[in-house]
Amino acid sequence: MTRDVTERPPVHALLADGTTVCIRPVLPGDHDRVEGLYTRMSPENLRRRFFSVSPRSARSAADRACAPARPGYRALLAETHGHVIGVAEYDTGNEKKATARDGQANTAEVSVAVADGLHHRGVGTLLVEHLVSAARGDGITAFTADALSENHEVLRLFADLGLPTRRRFEGPEVRCTIALDQSDSYLTAVEERGRRADVASLTPLLRPEAVAVVGAGRSPGSVGRAILHRIRAGGYTGRLFAVHPAAHAILGVPSHTSVDALPTTPDLAVLAVPAAAVPDAAEECGKAGVRALLVVTSGLDADQAHALLAVCRAHGMRLVGPDCLGLAHTAPELRLDATFAAGRPRPGTAGVAVQSGGVGIALLDGLSRLGIGVSSFASLGDKYDVSGNDMLQWWESDGRTDLALLHLESFGNPRAFSRTARRVTRRMPVLTVDAGRTDAGRRAAASHTAAAATPTMTRGALFTQAGITATHSVGELLETAALLHAQPLPAGRRVAIVTNAGGAGVLAADACAEAGLTLPPFPPELVADLLAVLPGGAAAGNPVDATATVSEGQLADCLDRVARYGGVDAVLVVLVPAAVAAATGDDLVRALTHPSRGRTAGRPMAVVRLEQGLPVRLLPAAEGAAVPSYAEPQAAARALAHAVSRAAWLARPAGTVPALDDIETQRAHRVVADHLAAHPDGGWLDPRTCADLLACYSIPQLPWAWAETEDDAVLAAGRLRGMDGRVVMKAHWPGQVHKSRQGAVHLDLRGDTEIRRAFRDLHDRFAGLTTGVVLQPLAARGTELLAGVAQDRIFGPLVLFGLGGTATEVLADHAARLAPLTDHDVHDLITAPRCAPLLFGADGSGPVDLEGLEQLLLRLSRMASDLPQLAEADFNPVLATPGGVSVLDARIRLMPSRPHDPYLRRLR
Repeated sequence: MTRDVTERPPVHALLADGTTVCIRPVLPGDHDRVEGLYTRMSPENLRRRFFSVSPRSARSAADRACAPARPGYRALLAETHGHVIGVAEYDTGNEKKATARDGQANTAEVSVAVADGLHHRGVGTLLVEHLVSAARGDGITAFTADALSENHEVLRLFADLGLPTRRRFEGPEVRCTIALDQSDSYLTAVEERGRRADVASLTPLLRPEAVAVVGAGRSPGSVGRAILHRIRAGGYTGRLFAVHPAAHAILGVPSHTSVDALPTTPDLAVLAVPAAAVPDAAEECGKAGVRALLVVTSGLDADQAHALLAVCRAHGMRLVGPDCLGLAHTAPELRLDATFAAGRPRPGTAGVAVQSGGVGIALLDGLSRLGIGVSSFASLGDKYDVSGNDMLQWWESDGRTDLALLHLESFGNPRAFSRTARRVTRRMPVLTVDAGRTDAGRRAAASHTAAAATPTMTRGALFTQAGITATHSVGELLETAALLHAQPLPAGRRVAIVTNAGGAGVLAADACAEAGLTLPPFPPELVADLLAVLPGGAAAGNPVDATATVSEGQLADCLDRVARYGGVDAVLVVLVPAAVAAATGDDLVRALTHPSRGRTAGRPMAVVRLEQGLPVRLLPAAEGAAVPSYAEPQAAARALAHAVSRAAWLARPAGTVPALDDIETQRAHRVVADHLAAHPDGGWLDPRTCADLLACYSIPQLPWAWAETEDDAVLAAGRLRGMDGRVVMKAHWPGQVHKSRQGAVHLDLRGDTEIRRAFRDLHDRFAGLTTGVVLQPLAARGTELLAGVAQDRIFGPLVLFGLGGTATEVLADHAARLAPLTDHDVHDLITAPRCAPLLFGADGSGPVDLEGLEQLLLRLSRMASDLPQLAEADFNPVLATPGGVSVLDARIRLMPSRPHDPYLRRLR
């Protein structure tokens, strides 16, 4: 049954041209405005919508859309500046004949109307996308629509949605049937529409033709004055204005008393006024037609923050900030530096988005020092609107950016961010600092799964699946950016080390091993070749010790031979100054970068100079190339390891979510609904309900029985005893999580006497708590594993896998990935934990049922994706043997939760 329309609050979203519109349910008070939408339509468009031109059509349509909420019907409208510009609706009540004719269930008839003059701007498509999301939540599986065959616009709208669509021609009409599967092709189509709209909306912000600074004081020291000076001194090519109640000019820039008094409407307004004045200043900008705001003011309270965002949404302005350092765009045709950082951003090719102004200053300085520079920079501050996801889409499309650097303290929509990042990282490296990696969020009283699902693990899963290079510090970020910017990616993790000091080579070898890199031994023929060109006393293993007496020419010849050897993927050169050398330190470096020497045959090269003052530098090389030089071997090894990981991620095709059979999604929804109807606050499921839910997804469980009396326990044990007659008894009570810790388990029970004794013991010790016992046959020997889900309010369901049993939290041998899992994700989950060799038969017992293990994880992922009410699922232990996989103990906690579509196009 359709939920009340009040459950879908108004949201704002972007049209194809970047215009902001409000999408919300139609209410009874909208009648006149909805009727006005139709009465203003041309007779031709009315005929296409209603198949005839009748004076009563507009009123009838408004009557239907604005009637009180009723089951099976929804109507949404799009509005901007108080004007209704589109209406879309679906109705299941009119589908009885169509259902019988088309042989489909759970269908609804859909229709859409867009105001004249606003076609081809994405109004109808956006409304239908939101209607599709609502319909899925209502259990509707398909839309049907009748259209005149000449109505090419609406037919194209349905065809371009990205959903499977069938057409059947019936005379002058066409009947369309649209399946509402949330397939990858549909999400890709939605993403592409969203990307185009997002880029269009950001153009006034990042490529403004006119800028006004509101709050630029006449006295030195104000932030507004500093930004005005930076814009002017930076050579901004557009028109620049100041807004001040009394000044006629500030710093030589024309000043006017208000935004609406400016000779032209600015695309971007920089607000540097006191917090209390920000909402009114924003309102003035919106009324004047400004399309983007940069708010550097800090200290807004909750009411001021709400008012600022409401003004931006009402007037369709994109917003960076508040409480931010500013933004910059270094293209020569623009040269916009609207920041108050100490140094000026150097033009380049790195896109930078940060929340912390301090981190932003450090990155701008580091990128300038390296010579990489920035294409555009955004300090997002409190991130009310524009996010890292927006900036990624901008860099993907700007034609200048080839490296993206992010420092995000929070994620507004991680699942949408992940899909965007997966796409962008195929085109350019995306690097981030993984901030806040402590386990402070660990919940001691939670299930094993929830305790393991730390913020570190959740973010790590996001970064890994999206192909994002996550570093531990700003310094490591810059070190890695230098290598990825200047050198090709390695084909593997095999590294050759060449040094002029044996001890330094040992340090570099240790650093490489700690970073997960390998140093393969050289074959005898290469060793002999290297010794022939190196000074006497040299060692030509790996590392190669060229000795302190090596000359520039000898080092170059050595590197040329190592680089041409096909058994390594990267070359690391470690140099120390030596007074006995025939060449100076600079001469040896020149051997690496000379146009005719030191060629690396497409393999990345990095240098370590232990005397180097800066953590990382880029040494100029031939034809505009560069070689990164590090002050310590650990930094070089970390950067190479990140490059190896990126190369491996790019080499692997995108994963797919496998189709699963024997899934009963509707039955699962009924199980959840029945439990929450009886327990409105949610909670842990009893064993029978838990088993029912697992059965909906064909998740294998060890046979079990429930008993509430001693005699029932004896009878159940008799049915469950295996060949040796041994059973396990577990006490159960509502809210129970850790049975073993509480001594609520009896193992290896034989015969009726032991069954009765165990039952009485549990009944007496847990009197007033226990509601019954679970009995199972004693499981065979195998590997005990943990599989579970923790539902994160922001990130969605996180699937965990690793070593199980009573020591699972102590050993903490787990891996995690965000659902829905692809085939690659499942492979990574199984191979990532330290216990993985056991699963592949390292202990001599043979590999476990790996296919069964994959199916278990995929089905667990599907259950978590289907059921937003699933707060936690804890399967511990899962017994894996060569003969199969089975869940021995399962715990599931449900909580009330409304379905949330993370991929629906909407602004924050």
